[in-house]
Amino acid sequence: MVDKRLFLPEQWWSDAYASRRAQCDVPKEVVFHTKPQLAAEMVRRLHESGTLPFRYITADCLYGNSPEFWAACEACVGTVACVAVPEETRCWLAPVATATKSSTSKGKGRTKRVVTTPGTPLQSVAKLAQQIGPRAWYRRTVSEGTKGPIVYEFARKRVTLCKDDQPASTVWLVMKRTLGAEPRYWYYISNAPVSMPLRVFVWLSGVRWAIEQGFEETKTELGMAHYELRKYTGWHHHMLTCMLAHFFLWQVKRRLGKKSSGAHSVTGEAVAREGAALENLYPAGGPPVGAMDAAAQSCGVSVASKKSALRRLMDDQRSPPTGLDTAWQDAIGVLK
Repeated sequence: MVDKRLFLPEQWWSDAYASRRAQCDVPKEVVFHTKPQLAAEMVRRLHESGTLPFRYITADCLYGNSPEFWAACEACVGTVACVAVPEETRCWLAPVATATKSSTSKGKGRTKRVVTTPGTPLQSVAKLAQQIGPRAWYRRTVSEGTKGPIVYEFARKRVTLCKDDQPASTVWLVMKRTLGAEPRYWYYISNAPVSMPLRVFVWLSGVRWAIEQGFEETKTELGMAHYELRKYTGWHHHMLTCMLAHFFLWQVKRRLGKKSSGAHSVTGEAVAREGAALENLYPAGGPPVGAMDAAAQSCGVSVASKKSALRRLMDDQRSPPTGLDTAWQDAIGVLK
């Protein structure tokens, strides 16, 4: 999480809520924006600033169905967007030929683009998915679950999207479904190049899980959703604090490594990195007497108190310049 916006319902911007906005110190320059518009603003700001370079953009149907958000994604030159869309999204199978049609309404001339390719009807992505033969679906394992591999089938087609009953941009339509007699379907559109391999779409279709996991961790472990604030500025301070705390703990986890299954859960130097001597991983300067022999010196601790490996990682001048200190400072620069 690197940015934030407070969404206020549209009714908050009516005259009836003027006193409430004043009580909450909502700035006068702030106006109503939908969630996709707020997201589009964040994407544009992050891309234009260049503070945190990124290559891919993913989003759920709420944002994938928004023209403003899609326009912001396309404006980010050098990136690839892969966003979910609802099943009623309409399109034509590409390529399609178009022509300009002129008409007159109430004395005013109008022009619009129309599709002239015969035998290419306008249809929903759900209907298009039902017409794809079994040989066009590719079975892929996306991850390893607690009950075994998680497997889906994928198919893709080049389509031209429909906007206001006129042909718009040509994109990849990626379809994903579960196995079985009654599969469940998901649909994504992407502005990726024609040469983009299927494996990238498979990865992008599931990468949002990590984002959702980050939100869940910040809400349950760091209290992001546990607040009773009354001020606009207070909400932003609370969100920023939670975001920084999550980023900090994420960096700690990367540096300390996975939790050990050894005695006392103490991480050895090979996991905790340079400078994490065994005596510094215990509150009392070493393991309990008789608790660890010479053969068990490589076992180890994920989090220790007092003079811990975490403290040494932050203070030790021998740590590489790309370590925790630099990452923490970078995070503050991105979020402030």
